[in-house]
Amino acid sequence: MASNYKPSYGGKPRVDEDTLRTEKIQVERKTFLFTLKENPRGRFLRITEDVGGRRDTIILPATGLEDFTQVLKTMCEVYNELPPEENPDED
Repeated sequence: MASNYKPSYGGKPRVDEDTLRTEKIQVERKTFLFTLKENPRGRFLRITEDVGGRRDTIILPATGLEDFTQVLKTMCEVYNELPPEENPDED
């Protein structure tokens, strides 16, 4: 029986992943990479933040995408209702 696992440098087995879709956005000095992937355990969204070569990643199982979307939508609505930000550099 063939295995879907490959050894990695850290000694942990590496799981084969298929990329289903990738999107990238630039926000100020940060780059965000959104990658929808699939492996034998299921589908998930990997969100990677890159700031000058330093990367942080979160992985969200696809079963949580609707909840994640709803929370993000709520945050956008609240943000749009806030008064404009004051710029402390203008004083």
